Amino acid sequence: MTLMAKRAVRRDLLTQLLTFLMTESKVQSPIEDFDWESYESGSSVAEKSREELMNTYDESLKTAKENEVVTGIVKSISKREVRVDIGMKSDAIIPVSEFRYNPDLKEGDEVEVYIETLEDKNGQLRLSHKKACQTRSWDRVNEALQNDEVIKGYVKSRTKGGMIVDVFGIEAFLPGSQIDVRPIRDYDVFVGKTMEFKVVKINQEYKNVVVSHKALIEAELEQQKKEIISKLEKGQVLEGKVKNITNYGVFVDLGGVDGLVHITDLSWGRVSDPHEVVKLDQDIKVVIIDFDNEKKRIALGIKQLMPHPWDNLDQNLKVGDHIKGRVVVMADYGAFVEVQPGVEGLIHVSEMSWSQHLRSAQDFLKAGDEVEAVILTLDRDERKMSLGLKQLKKDPWENIEEKYAIGSRHTAKVRNFTHFGVFVEIEEGVDGLIHISDLSWTKKIKHPSEFTQVGNDIEVQVLEIDKDNRRLSLGHKQLEDNPWDVFETIFTVGSIHQGKVIEVLDKGAVISLEHGVEGFATPKHLVKEDGSQAKLGDELEFKVIEFNKDNKRIILSHSRIAEDANKAERRAQNAGRRAEKRQATETVAAPAIEKTTLGDLGALQALKEQMQKEEKKG
Repeated sequence: MTLMAKRAVRRDLLTQLLTFLMTESKVQSPIEDFDWESYESGSSVAEKSREELMNTYDESLKTAKENEVVTGIVKSISKREVRVDIGMKSDAIIPVSEFRYNPDLKEGDEVEVYIETLEDKNGQLRLSHKKACQTRSWDRVNEALQNDEVIKGYVKSRTKGGMIVDVFGIEAFLPGSQIDVRPIRDYDVFVGKTMEFKVVKINQEYKNVVVSHKALIEAELEQQKKEIISKLEKGQVLEGKVKNITNYGVFVDLGGVDGLVHITDLSWGRVSDPHEVVKLDQDIKVVIIDFDNEKKRIALGIKQLMPHPWDNLDQNLKVGDHIKGRVVVMADYGAFVEVQPGVEGLIHVSEMSWSQHLRSAQDFLKAGDEVEAVILTLDRDERKMSLGLKQLKKDPWENIEEKYAIGSRHTAKVRNFTHFGVFVEIEEGVDGLIHISDLSWTKKIKHPSEFTQVGNDIEVQVLEIDKDNRRLSLGHKQLEDNPWDVFETIFTVGSIHQGKVIEVLDKGAVISLEHGVEGFATPKHLVKEDGSQAKLGDELEFKVIEFNKDNKRIILSHSRIAEDANKAERRAQNAGRRAEKRQATETVAAPAIEKTTLGDLGALQALKEQMQKEEKKG
């Protein structure tokens, strides 16, 4: 390329630059006195002109900032890219996918774009149409929340607990409870529809939006409710549609306002599940039981539209009659029996058995049982009835003296313990007490659990009958002869027996003897010959020092055996010494007599008396 050609190209480029700068900086005319020759020679512009040019260029760059939304012009569109001009030194390329919601886009259209960066590492301007839409949409959603504005949205899909709605290009959540004032059972019918909403909640941190369609109609319904409730009266019969069924009742739509039929007001009979009485969307008649103007609550009833079952109860029924029914409810204190729909009687647990034991009603009956009972009380005015089961059987205490005479023997079942004895049951309704002292002739029992266990069978003998209090006094040891009559001949005072220390107490020790007998020894009677104290498990010889048949008491001593032996030994020694002294005296006295004369008898007598005194002292 020749020098002239190069100069022409430069001039053309500079002219374009100046034209652009004048356009952006609103310069109305070109620089007429520009020295082109000086520019081409290397000193193209005077210092003042250069400064003005740079200022003009810098001002053009200051019109746009990063992270803001501006308007650009579409320069060209290809299959993959859209070139957008925002008046910067270069155009930006945006993927065509960001304009998929605007299929009619064409060259020359104005579009909003978000400036991500004015110059990336490659020196390119980077824009985003999608982010611009999101930024504008987020601002728009916030405005809608602040202004309580009604907006439109497109229901895109169903999700867990609600729907996904497109609002201004943002995915918002529509909870199932906010779709309508009525419970929605099929969410799918709303997918693909455009509906009106209100923005009810925004999480700025996580960019979450919650919308509601229900909020649009609640205000209108609130006014409608006030008008309907203002016209309501107790006892008024209305028609409604079953709106919802819960485990505690049924909600009925009365034409803009809801009322509740509690489960107890569905039927005069027992209802375990409201679905047994009504179905969803069923048209029913209800009566207004009560309503609250302030809380907008309406209590409805269905059973009140029907005659009370007690009014149809057989007039010939009376106390003492037998009646059949079905157990509908169980409680610890009794069972409720339905004798006909809506008419129930209570069988108290005390009327289920002649037994006096505290039991639960579940021990006798269960829900669903068909039973026959006796009417105990009947109050038609109060609509109450009490029933009994035990009255179907004869009271066992009527002929108690004949069946369980004093001295008779029976088998009973252990029911309970106390510290003073055992409660047993001979048959249902016939209870007795075995006192702890009547369990065994020989064993010292501290608690009945040492002797038997609850649920075990035990042989008893009737000792006393208390018919008024329905209680028998029983004994177990009386089934055997009193062994203390024999023990009296075996464990005589002074007799020695082999024994074992089985329990050590503060006041002494319990000693087990032969024949299952137990004795007692105080601490001073437990001292061994070596001075040590007898301990648990020691097997030693014991001497009976006291025997009390009436109190069944044997007092023993181990130390007394050694003491008595020592005493016997000392007595034997003393007796031996005395015998020796007597023998010595006789030996000395015999020769003396032979040599003495009658004149010496006085001196001999004196010597004898002296020896006797010495013997006594010894």
